[in-house]
Amino acid sequence: MHALLLFISLFVLFTLELIYLKIADKYNIIDHPNERSSHSNITIRGGGIIFVVAAVGALCLHFTYFFPALLGIILVGIISFLDDLYTLSNTIRILFHVISVSLVFIFLGIFSSFFIWEILLLYILSIGVINAYNFMDGINGMTGCYSLVVLSGLQYVNVYKIHFINTDLIWLPIIACLVFLFFNFRKKAKCFAGDVGSITIALWITTITLDLIFQTKNWSYILFLSVYGVESILTICHRLLLKQNIFEAHRLHVYQLLVNERRMPHLLVSFSYALIQTGIIGFVILNPDHSFTTLSCITILPLVLLYMFIKPRLLQ
Repeated sequence: MHALLLFISLFVLFTLELIYLKIADKYNIIDHPNERSSHSNITIRGGGIIFVVAAVGALCLHFTYFFPALLGIILVGIISFLDDLYTLSNTIRILFHVISVSLVFIFLGIFSSFFIWEILLLYILSIGVINAYNFMDGINGMTGCYSLVVLSGLQYVNVYKIHFINTDLIWLPIIACLVFLFFNFRKKAKCFAGDVGSITIALWITTITLDLIFQTKNWSYILFLSVYGVESILTICHRLLLKQNIFEAHRLHVYQLLVNERRMPHLLVSFSYALIQTGIIGFVILNPDHSFTTLSCITILPLVLLYMFIKPRLLQ
């Protein structure tokens, strides 16, 4: 993507986000704080619709080749936005998640290249990433910062290591992250991502990451999502031990405890998560000859130990 097109994309997305905020304010599309929220102010919901807009832009630029994947990303964004507005049933949400992931799999050629049991595992992985992203979207700056870091790492690999996808497919969500962060990375955010934001960018990142993994046959790149992955999995395990319904909202994530119980600033916590993931991404990129097992032990084990050390103290 040329510099001029980058600037135009930034200007258009910024303008459209401003227009959405005015519409949302007029029609009362807002998020009311409740006992499980990590915020106390009424704030516009659905600012993450900018990721759907970016996907539409990508579809216009690269209609033929990327059509199935971008259609899946746009579809999951639309159903997530409707869920933000009307609270759809779990059955409807999951159905559209499966359909959208299936469209991504068509783009990636998964149905013709993998055994059935492998395809099922990839469905679990992909839908798991989508839901993990949704669970972790609870404080100002978290989704935008984390996504910006992951996308930047993927673009670095794409430009300097192995060209595996058109750069526009990464530049556009990066620009969308920057636009969203302008309104969200604040002590008092102008808007929240909503499900439309967290789930749309989650599927977009999943698509790019899987494409990189399949083209390089290197699963180490899944570690680009390790911070979210470790916290989400361990928190689910914790809630299962407490015999809680893991599908209900809660405040047991480490980031929630840091913000709600220890009163740490949202932006500091979000930046810290992004910084840790940046370190892991840099380590993976700088050590291409290490095996997936070795890299996983070096990166994931410290995250697990850190989680197990910090969380009991936060719960005291």
